Amino acid sequence: MVGNTEALVRLLRDDDPETVRLVKQQLAGIADEDPASLQALAAADDAMVSFHVRDVLNEAKCRCACDDFSLLCHLGGESFDIEQAAWMLARATEPSLCTLEFEERINLWGSEFLSRIPKAASNEDRVVLLSEFLSGELEFRGNSGCYYCEENSLLPRVISSRMGIPISLCLLYMIVGSRAAMKIEGINLPGHFIARHGEVFFDPFHGGRILCECDVRQILRRQDIDFKDCYLQPSTSRQFLMRMLANLLYVYDLDADCGKHAKVKSWMGAISCGVAMQ
Repeated sequence: MVGNTEALVRLLRDDDPETVRLVKQQLAGIADEDPASLQALAAADDAMVSFHVRDVLNEAKCRCACDDFSLLCHLGGESFDIEQAAWMLARATEPSLCTLEFEERINLWGSEFLSRIPKAASNEDRVVLLSEFLSGELEFRGNSGCYYCEENSLLPRVISSRMGIPISLCLLYMIVGSRAAMKIEGINLPGHFIARHGEVFFDPFHGGRILCECDVRQILRRQDIDFKDCYLQPSTSRQFLMRMLANLLYVYDLDADCGKHAKVKSWMGAISCGVAMQ
């Protein structure tokens, strides 16, 4: 533990809020450089000290996660690992969240699906098999009842609740399928994100339902949008992430969460600037 930490910690018990704020400011510098030195204090028997130190550590963790994600947004360009971006987004949005257990759960599902995929003889068979596993056995489904909420866009929360919006469920299908070398691409359809495996288009939000061109036209018609061939082109990683962030931005706008709204807006700006510099 650094030299003056114990003296600073004694001041955390002070009744003056301004004193506590200044002490936490100093501890924040320690947390950024040497968070391990504060871990014992975070588990201290003194509830007040523990509370303040955990708060400092969480804020430091948040800054680190946000810095990592901001760097990805600046430097990612058009093509990067969208799965890793999704985990990083979750950590930047909820710094207290440990994504490791969710990543391990995804890997287990991927291993299970890998053991089943030899039964599939065609692309359509593989889509049906994956949909039966994720939407059937694991009961992932579209959250129609509470569509505009943060949890629908963050991969760990989608895994916990087994509910999401079209793009987050497409991402789940992509990740689990990739563990069995099944290439699934996101299709950035206006108003409703869908997925494609080879020549097969399907809709994870509606249980993995296989779509023909008529179905896609109908989805667009409900929004008074004319069909264009370009709508069926695979989404780039940048487009995928931008749409995920746009969904979150809308949620935070509805919730009047100015802090998170500003953060997401800055990430979207970083992505746009990063691509322009490529």
